[in-house]
Amino acid sequence: MNRIELKSQAKQQIKGKIGILFVIWLIIAVISGIASLVLSLIPFVGSIANAIIVTPAFTLSIVRVYLNITSNAMPSAGDAFCGFDDFWSAFKVNFLVGLFTFLWSLLFVIPGIIKSYSYSMSMYILAENQGKAALECINESKLMTNGYKMDLFVLSLSFIGWALLGVITFGIAFIWVIPYINATYANAYNSLKSVKA
Repeated sequence: MNRIELKSQAKQQIKGKIGILFVIWLIIAVISGIASLVLSLIPFVGSIANAIIVTPAFTLSIVRVYLNITSNAMPSAGDAFCGFDDFWSAFKVNFLVGLFTFLWSLLFVIPGIIKSYSYSMSMYILAENQGKAALECINESKLMTNGYKMDLFVLSLSFIGWALLGVITFGIAFIWVIPYINATYANAYNSLKSVKA
């Protein structure tokens, strides 16, 4: 898994697509914000509904959008909702990854961080295998990332400067930085998938 190559590919893949990717992000951000606000008016049940339906489905949508971009597909605004066709599977993956990471974190912070990278490809696996059992996605992610967790950690660290750029430009740079990061991680998944094939 060549970090420089993954990032170089990402820059090419998002070229000419920043506008539509920003529109997709804006749709997700606005709807998530409204849903969170409205559902928060319903004590307890509202936050659960948001966590079950809205957040995981949009996460799956984002993953699918960027996996498609790595295949040179042009996204559309409607792709913001493509994760809702498998929202229950997305919820289960999201929930179990969060639960397992939390339980490992109870042992100390470092095991939790290591496991978060171990589970990091679970949603990508689901994105390519609609309806796949959550535990299968997680177990495949563990196999896929075996021996590559440090590479993924270093890849994450390599974006710190870009995140700071986003902050000092009052969020403006994030219009380009977020697609760049997401496309790079989609490339990382494809790279790991080909290695383990």
